[in-house]
Amino acid sequence: MKVIQHIIILIFSLAVTTSFAQEKKIKKALENYDNYAYANAIKKYEKLIEDGLASAEVYKKLGNAYYFNADLNNSVKPYSQLIALNETIEPEYYFRYAHALKSIEDYATADKMMKRFESHKKNDIRAKLFENAPTYLQDIKEHYGRYSVENALFNSKNSDFGPSYYGEDIIFSSGRSGGKPHLWNNKPFLNLFMVENTGTSLSASKFSKKLNTKYHESTSVFTKDGNTMYFTRNNYFNKKYREDSEGINKLKIFRTIKNIDGNWEDVTELPFNSDEYSVAHPALSPDEKTLYFASDMPGTTGESDIYMVSLNDDGSFGEPRNLGEKINTEARETFPFVSKDGMLYFASDGHLGLGGLDVFMTNLTEPGDIYNLGEPLNSPADDFSFIIDSDTKQGYFASNRDKGVGSDDIYMIKELKPLDLSCNTMVNGKVVNKNTGDAIANTSITIFNSANGVVHEVMSDGNGKFSIEMDCRKTETYKAIGEKEGFEKDSKSFALDSKKTAVELSLNLEPTPPVAAAVGTDLFKLLNLNPIYFDFNKSFIRPDAQIELAKVIDYMNAYPSVKIDVRSHTDSRGRDAYNYNLSNKRNRSTIDHIIDRGGISRDRVSGNGYGETEIINRCTNGVKCSDAEHEQNRRSEFIVVSN
Repeated sequence: MKVIQHIIILIFSLAVTTSFAQEKKIKKALENYDNYAYANAIKKYEKLIEDGLASAEVYKKLGNAYYFNADLNNSVKPYSQLIALNETIEPEYYFRYAHALKSIEDYATADKMMKRFESHKKNDIRAKLFENAPTYLQDIKEHYGRYSVENALFNSKNSDFGPSYYGEDIIFSSGRSGGKPHLWNNKPFLNLFMVENTGTSLSASKFSKKLNTKYHESTSVFTKDGNTMYFTRNNYFNKKYREDSEGINKLKIFRTIKNIDGNWEDVTELPFNSDEYSVAHPALSPDEKTLYFASDMPGTTGESDIYMVSLNDDGSFGEPRNLGEKINTEARETFPFVSKDGMLYFASDGHLGLGGLDVFMTNLTEPGDIYNLGEPLNSPADDFSFIIDSDTKQGYFASNRDKGVGSDDIYMIKELKPLDLSCNTMVNGKVVNKNTGDAIANTSITIFNSANGVVHEVMSDGNGKFSIEMDCRKTETYKAIGEKEGFEKDSKSFALDSKKTAVELSLNLEPTPPVAAAVGTDLFKLLNLNPIYFDFNKSFIRPDAQIELAKVIDYMNAYPSVKIDVRSHTDSRGRDAYNYNLSNKRNRSTIDHIIDRGGISRDRVSGNGYGETEIINRCTNGVKCSDAEHEQNRRSEFIVVSN
């Protein structure tokens, strides 16, 4: 019995020891992950899976470690394993998995994941972009081949990116100097290097011993005179290394001035920097009055947004302003660059692209659509830090695509074909009669904008048609109003869409009804009808009478509220009873004709025959009168009893 007890105790002890060891491994992996030591975290999470300790949380953290380390290819597997568990997960993982799938060019599955993401996050900018552009891959393909791309000769086996123009030279960031590796990716810290802007240089030299430190120095921009420089550095200044409240060292932008000896001095950090968030990747507007940058400061939509800030003449700065959701999404927008012709280029993994970061462009002078620059510049990998000379059409960008020299390489580009920024939409329309469908010529059509200002005026042609060419980049709501005398005006609201080459409108104008006749009016006189005759001793409607009754029918159709009383009369010749019966027969024939032939509702027509009871002249019984005098009494009346 004691032996059995000892065995049970031993098994329990081993189980506790094993459980404690497992928890220790998980805790150590999480510690690396939380400290952004992703390279070490990856090794530990891979080992946990190998040891059979996989879970949704392990798959999440491993996928994220690869994802945040710009290794999207390797993030595919843990994310797919996470999705396969069919557990409830945060919608963001559908987005990350979709993005990772693009890196291996599995766009079909990526789109399926984006549809899941969209179903959970309908108000997310990225979801809206996906919903509104189902043919985004085809749209990107339309920009194929606009650039030639060639690996720069000065790349190293370490990371090279962030090129900027400095006179006849290129300044860029590189880890080629070696030194202490960064825990994030186990790669050396970055310094600034310089190379001639010739495309033929094989090597580069350090830019400035004074500016380069043992931490990261990266993206830079220079004023046209070359005397002022803005650059990105870790939060390390005056030999003081600072961290945020969670122990993370952020990025800051610094400004430095070149002295008369050509040395950089007066290094100052920008006033909107903070220990609590990053400010990085400066870019200048062509007039050098605005600085653009990326940041995750409060008010940021996603992981990082692009901001702008005014540069005042006295050297001070305005308040940073977010460029808004037209450009920024819930993901990353970063590495802005503004060309001489006012185009803003930036990298994003929130806008629809081919995978990783793609380079996008928009026109700052005439804000409109965001354009993906297409292959071969963009790829399933990360493509970023784009610059171009608008005059020479030559430039540079960085990418971590396959077959490069190092992790990130700088590539030289040549623009072969300009991007067509024209965005014209034809607004085509037709004006028709609402009641008959007939075209209405010479109708005045006025287009109003959302501020009720007139933007276009045109007349419809002989077929009632009109066409107006409008700029689809102006995405406000417009209203078209058609007006013509004799008709009620009609209006249609519409919006322009860059994905549509035409908008079709139909303006339906209803004829304006004239004022109906007053109660008691005889339509016979109002319509100037000819006498309605019947054959001798007959009550059927003759052809000549049908013509006159058609005029009554037209009037009643024009005035659908009018009701009439039909009154039929004879002259005094013949017996009174006979004349009375004959007038009633003729009255019924007249009413039936109006109802049956005219489609007039029966409740709108009443009537009676009056025989010779309402003689309107002296020709009563026994009085000798001419045929013309008797004719005055053989009459039909159409009295308006309601209008």
